[in-house]
Amino acid sequence: MKVLVTGANGFVGRALCAHLASGRHHVVAAVRASHTGMQAQQIVTIDALDQNTDWRNAFQGVDAVVHLAARVHILRVDAGDSAGEFQIINVAATLNLARQAAAAGVKRFVFLSSVKVNGEVSPPGQPFCELDTPNPQDHYGHSKYEAEKGLRQIADTTSLQVVIIRPPLVYGPGAKANFGALMAWVARGWPLPLGGIHNIRSLVGLDNLVDFVATCLTHPAAANQTFFVSDRQDISSTALVHALADAAGVRAHLLPVPASLLMAMARSLGKGAAAQRLCQTLQVDTTKAGELLGWVPPVSLQLGLKHAMRSQRRP
Repeated sequence: MKVLVTGANGFVGRALCAHLASGRHHVVAAVRASHTGMQAQQIVTIDALDQNTDWRNAFQGVDAVVHLAARVHILRVDAGDSAGEFQIINVAATLNLARQAAAAGVKRFVFLSSVKVNGEVSPPGQPFCELDTPNPQDHYGHSKYEAEKGLRQIADTTSLQVVIIRPPLVYGPGAKANFGALMAWVARGWPLPLGGIHNIRSLVGLDNLVDFVATCLTHPAAANQTFFVSDRQDISSTALVHALADAAGVRAHLLPVPASLLMAMARSLGKGAAAQRLCQTLQVDTTKAGELLGWVPPVSLQLGLKHAMRSQRRP
């Protein structure tokens, strides 16, 4: 199978290209600038990602597209992540790509969406499932939901099969943002105020996510479906720090600060969104992926965290 991967030089994209290439797929990697060291048979450079991008030269012989490229959610309050920018890149550019793929005779379009389509916090004991009413809370979540709706309309009116994947937090070697910072803090043995967090979070390791994407590329039952994916080993933030420390072979230093106090302090420093991710519950139900596709995560949470912590250098 010949597969076009957008965002191929990103955190997920590089791992996915390597995974697909090892499975004897012909990988066409779409990137914003030329990159070396990527495991792909062909690299296509895209000048800009918007509603006017011309993809025709990239579709020659392509059977499927995995669309990873996106404007991601930005946690800094001064980042200028306006609704318009998310609309252009995450919605208009996505639908432009899908329409051109359908016109070129591409069979399947796999779209990496986000759990944020459903919201920021799941009710206690009620993990999000595919039948729940979406409830996005920020520009990023709204843009992913709008893209999903547009893709379904394209699937309804063309022969293009669309598969939508909503992952929770993705971790792995080289993870950036909050999770990357957390791994670095744990590896250095820094005290963390996370000893009193009793939430439950779903996570998905990079190896598990790319394996699931590969499954969705080829499984007949995945056509025109939406899926949640995770490691299926949900964990509290406190337990996560202990697991990361175990994976790194260091001792966890945790201060038992109540979640309510931690949230209040974080809000006063403009870090409320980051604290919410550490303190509140967000679970997903992956029953559909198991029952419809027979998919089982190939890598356990413990092994995934060990792989991730290998990227940290102890001082």
